Amino acid sequence: MYDLIIIGAGPAGLTSAIYASRGGLKAVVIESMMPGGQAAATDKIDNYPGFPDGISGFDLMNTFYQQAQNHGSEFIFEPVVRLEMNGLTKKVITAQQTIEAKAMIIAAGSKPRPLGVAGEKTFHGRGVSYCAVCDGAFYKGKKVAVVGGGYAAIEEALYLTRFAAEVYIIHRRKEFRASMATVEKAKNNPKIHFLLDSIVEEIKGTDKVEKLNLKNVLTGEKSDVMVDGIFVYIGTEPNNKFAEEYFKTDDRGYIITDELLRTNIEGVYAAGDIRSTPLRQVATAVGDGALAAVQAEKYIAELE
Repeated sequence: MYDLIIIGAGPAGLTSAIYASRGGLKAVVIESMMPGGQAAATDKIDNYPGFPDGISGFDLMNTFYQQAQNHGSEFIFEPVVRLEMNGLTKKVITAQQTIEAKAMIIAAGSKPRPLGVAGEKTFHGRGVSYCAVCDGAFYKGKKVAVVGGGYAAIEEALYLTRFAAEVYIIHRRKEFRASMATVEKAKNNPKIHFLLDSIVEEIKGTDKVEKLNLKNVLTGEKSDVMVDGIFVYIGTEPNNKFAEEYFKTDDRGYIITDELLRTNIEGVYAAGDIRSTPLRQVATAVGDGALAAVQAEKYIAELE
């Protein structure tokens, strides 16, 4: 029996682990992948306070992970199959075991949202990617496309210019959600070309991606662009399959909490990207993780 189960080892989950362990709780973090979540797959994070020159996402998350371990947090690297929330005891069932605790923090984060077009599943891993840091080096001297208009899309397009000969940014609007400074940096890069007011209708190829069928959303005109790979950055969706039956969510599936990060189930909190929130950044996830851990500590103290 643990005091606290934390599901997810992204910035929210790792911060919760640091605070919980420092507070004297017996805490365990359950993670299906590597520590750090999506943040660990980010080439450079330059808006997290304390790093004026920026820091790689992997390096930043690794320090979080080491700090949580140093304070005594335990880690189990197994995917969560389901939860059991009957009574005061919170149970997490993985493929190998059942873990029990008095309280729980769900910090399972989110995953990239797919385009949902023909060819996307067929060529996943053969030219379709959702992680430039993971796969960018495979495209040295080649042509690639990035779909999206947010901060991640523009930043990853810039990162891909380290390898690719040409990078197309495909966006369904003329305006971008990324900062003006980031967009200007991309516009000034000779390797980057913009295909605006356009959407991808189909991804085509034989053994791997060879071209994209595009449609201009204003004129209806269709065209093809020849590329060797496509990187999708059109937002995220919550990693909530194991939790759907228990928690109140918004219309996109993100868990709804109150201002103290309490869910609709007593003793269960949600933190980071998996909860319904207007901003999803490492900085906000850290704040969530700290608050959730402190609230869980208070809840456990009241039980005793």
